[in-house]
Amino acid sequence: MFKNYSELSEVLSDVRHRDLEFKEAYWVFLEVFPMKGIMQFGEKGKLSLRYARPYGIIQRIGRVAYNLELPAEMSLLHPMFHVSMLKKVVGDPSLIVPVETIEVNEELTYVEIPVTILDRQVRKLRNKEIASVKVLWQNQ
Repeated sequence: MFKNYSELSEVLSDVRHRDLEFKEAYWVFLEVFPMKGIMQFGEKGKLSLRYARPYGIIQRIGRVAYNLELPAEMSLLHPMFHVSMLKKVVGDPSLIVPVETIEVNEELTYVEIPVTILDRQVRKLRNKEIASVKVLWQNQ
């Protein structure tokens, strides 16, 4: 079977391993490392982002490096990233609502505008009736 412990450990270590591979023109999320006391992309601590917005892959460099299409405000970053820092975007990135379209005022709030009522429902408990309404909002 196995001659020594190192052969056994090699087989067991590769059970859940899968090679990540992306093609050009794929969209990927860039992993943001939450460092203690540093706010890089907004919130800090428990609510900090794990992945930044989706970026397009321009070129594959070697087996594990990818060149990303970064915006102008991130021009100081080197555009080449290791495959372990990327996560594939599942879905169409054109459906993602850009943050710039949501108008935020000075108090960091915005107004939600109801578009239409999708569904109405009345739930009966023992002595109560609770009405619920499903609403389609403008920015959701």
